[in-house]
Amino acid sequence: MGAAYFYHLTRGPLEDTLPMLLERSRQAGWRVVVRGMDEGRLRYLDEKLWQVAEDSFLPHGLAGGPQDALQPVLLGADVTAEANGAACLMAVDGAAVSPEEVNGLDRVCILFNGLDEAAVQQARVQWKSLTDAGCAAQYWSEESGRWEKKAETGG
Repeated sequence: MGAAYFYHLTRGPLEDTLPMLLERSRQAGWRVVVRGMDEGRLRYLDEKLWQVAEDSFLPHGLAGGPQDALQPVLLGADVTAEANGAACLMAVDGAAVSPEEVNGLDRVCILFNGLDEAAVQQARVQWKSLTDAGCAAQYWSEESGRWEKKAETGG
């Protein structure tokens, strides 16, 4: 049984935080699906992931190609964990996550822009929906300059 980790981004953009979380997920041995709402935004993130650092390599691809099942990290708007055997789902830009996904995966990460009030409200709705359904959840904030757990529910 997994848990939903909410990441409240206030110090840096998604493009800075996503690669760090993907690297950690890959170090844990997980395949990852990154689900977004907009194909253009996902293409942008795809490009940014290729530019992370010269001394690092984060293999990934956009969903919809013939090699989806082989991708360690797969980005898409309607992509599910089954597409590449993912153990972790990262939802960005308000993408939906179901309680079944939280309970069926090792980890679900919900990343949201803390400087966008609509994104914060959407994250609050997701937190309530998932925790009311009995999912374990943690809320992480970088407001102090480093990531700190601010809330947790056992599910």
